[in-house]
Amino acid sequence: MKIKEITDYLDRRLLPVYQESYDNSGFLVGDKEQEVSNVLVTLDVTPAVVDEAIAKGCNLIVSHHPMIYSGMKRITPANQTGRMVIRLLQNHMAVYAAHTNLDNLDFGVSGALAQQLGLADCRVLRPVEGVLRKLVTYVPLRHAAAVRQALFEAGAGCIGAYDGCSWNSDGTGTFRASEGSHPFCGQIGEHHHEAETRIEVVYEQRIEQKLIAALIKAHPYEEPAYDLIALGNRYARVGAGMVGALPHPMEVGDFFAMVKQRLRLPVVRASRSTLPDAGTFARSRIRTVALCGGSGSFLIGDAKAAGADIYLTGDLKYHDFQAAEDDIILADVGHFESEQFAKDVLFNIISEKFTNFACRKSEKDIGYVYYI
Repeated sequence: MKIKEITDYLDRRLLPVYQESYDNSGFLVGDKEQEVSNVLVTLDVTPAVVDEAIAKGCNLIVSHHPMIYSGMKRITPANQTGRMVIRLLQNHMAVYAAHTNLDNLDFGVSGALAQQLGLADCRVLRPVEGVLRKLVTYVPLRHAAAVRQALFEAGAGCIGAYDGCSWNSDGTGTFRASEGSHPFCGQIGEHHHEAETRIEVVYEQRIEQKLIAALIKAHPYEEPAYDLIALGNRYARVGAGMVGALPHPMEVGDFFAMVKQRLRLPVVRASRSTLPDAGTFARSRIRTVALCGGSGSFLIGDAKAAGADIYLTGDLKYHDFQAAEDDIILADVGHFESEQFAKDVLFNIISEKFTNFACRKSEKDIGYVYYI
């Protein structure tokens, strides 16, 4: 099996199209045409992780954070990234990264964190906008079912937890075939009226070309008519952060104890609104939890708007805690610590699909911050 078979599958599952504009996810280093030996999954590509991959016979590293984040003008031993790239190429190794696209998928970084904390009824905290479109086409009545099914199979018609969604209305189409055409119905040079079904389906913009190809292939007309309409709706399955509910309300102190245990944390930084004047945990209960793996200060307002009792993320600054304003509890659980379960997501995606080689989780991937 070649490396490209794995990375192509990861592209289909992890959808790099949903990475942020500043990001650098995808295939970063190496030759896709090489045969794969084993795969090592990690959050960060570090010299220790590269050494580990070599020792374990892994020639493909799949990471969350891209080792090449901004442009590289020189690949030399003058810096750590250059040294790693040289070593990887010398050892015929490859690197693939799934960063903000994995952050933005509902089963990704924040979804894995929500699952680890046992949250239910989870939804994306800030869904993306501008990625949904609607296709409208007109089909002879007796062919509508076949065309509709082709659109569904191409990926259209998915709304939330439902698929096969469409709107259909019957009417009359008119046309006149010119010389050189091959009309499915009607005669060349004559005005023709045909009973047709108008089919409307919603789809993600990323599948547009595939969808149009499926329409043209399934449609009986030589020149099928269709409209592509941009929608302002948010796409609930993609976006930043998650919000969900605990199975039962918890007191603040018990909740933090659970968080520290499940995330293996020595300490949590929390806003002072957590504490009453006496310095002990407030007696208010927590039920609705918002969270974002990694750096999530930009979602504090969204967490408040969602009615969350507490918002967990990493990399909060001093003045971010001021934004709590006694409306919500803010908790910084660490960048690495809030993303650690992304490694499980990547591991499961690869190992469940490919069983003829070993996929391993890095044991040298321990983050950059040490708590004393």
